[in-house]
Amino acid sequence: METIIDELAARSKTDPIAYRRGLLKDHPRHLTVLNLAAEKAGWDKPLATGTFRGIAVHEAMGSCISQVIEIRIADKKINVKRVVCVIDCGLAVNPDGVVAQMEGSIIFGLTAALYGEITLEQGRVKQSNFHDYQMLRMNEAPVIEVYIVPGGEKIGGAGEPGVPPVAPALANAIFAATGKRLRSLPLRL
Repeated sequence: METIIDELAARSKTDPIAYRRGLLKDHPRHLTVLNLAAEKAGWDKPLATGTFRGIAVHEAMGSCISQVIEIRIADKKINVKRVVCVIDCGLAVNPDGVVAQMEGSIIFGLTAALYGEITLEQGRVKQSNFHDYQMLRMNEAPVIEVYIVPGGEKIGGAGEPGVPPVAPALANAIFAATGKRLRSLPLRL
């Protein structure tokens, strides 16, 4: 959904944040995470040459999340440099745990978006374990910033909800960089 929202924004020649603000005007929690993510990512500030970003907003398990992903592309390789994540999970009983869950979700989501592929050869799965199934490595891990919206809402999830916005935010950043919409995972140039 979030890549389609971004595509509609591009077709209407509207900034992706402004477009989403219009759609989310009656959804205060979504709008709060969107606005805070845009602010913390410096959405209104110019990026360094060769750096591009994308955004996604998602709701799952009683939590609202927005993520901004910044990338650089070199030699047809996507390098994720920074992820700004804002979560409204209601009352964060253990804020350090929420941050850790978001960090892990983002790494897991990036692994799926960039490398998550199972291939078949003669009817059998080729990948047998982590030695031949590529995972995001420490040297590829971006800077991750997590911000928790202070709130009195009902407590929501703080683990899985961080995964779904990763791939669309990344795909939207790739579109900003290349002008091409990638519509299947893993995302490859």
